[in-house]
Amino acid sequence: MKTIFLIGYMGCGKSTLGRNLARRCDIEFIDLDDYIEAKAGKKIREIFADEGEAAFRELERKTLLEVAERENVLVACGGGTPCFGDNMALMNSRGLTVLLNASHERLLERLKRGRHKRPLIASLTDGELDEFITRQLALRMPHYSKAAATFDSTCLEDEDQIEEKCEAFISCFGLPRRTAELEPKQL
Repeated sequence: MKTIFLIGYMGCGKSTLGRNLARRCDIEFIDLDDYIEAKAGKKIREIFADEGEAAFRELERKTLLEVAERENVLVACGGGTPCFGDNMALMNSRGLTVLLNASHERLLERLKRGRHKRPLIASLTDGELDEFITRQLALRMPHYSKAAATFDSTCLEDEDQIEEKCEAFISCFGLPRRTAELEPKQL
């Protein structure tokens, strides 16, 4: 199986859907931001603070190249990954890019709940966050729209919705399902 790259705005469900899909399909899952942090030995916010955005984007590109060489892997990209350099062209040439789309209302709801984990939006009021999402999506959509496919990720709020979306994704993109474990042989 070729690499599948999940792209989209923060809060669209790349990590949630990706982890669950990987488990159901018995394929490797890589959260690109987590992968970068492990390689760098520090948090992304520390890389930005210590070395600047240019250094982060260079590290992001190197790790993207590395994971793009793998097979049977599902990669959840950072929200900005597709928007820099020729990252979209790279991902499109190495695998399947899938844009996860969630409604503006759902993005706002999810980001309000989790803003404390995201330094970029942690100090924004609800109104500022709403405006921020609108502006950012307008800037990023020209990049996101280069994805080979789009998948609705609005409903990922509980286990039933996640299960339903995973089944729909598997069917839509022809992912292999995990094979049942074999019974131990009787001696």
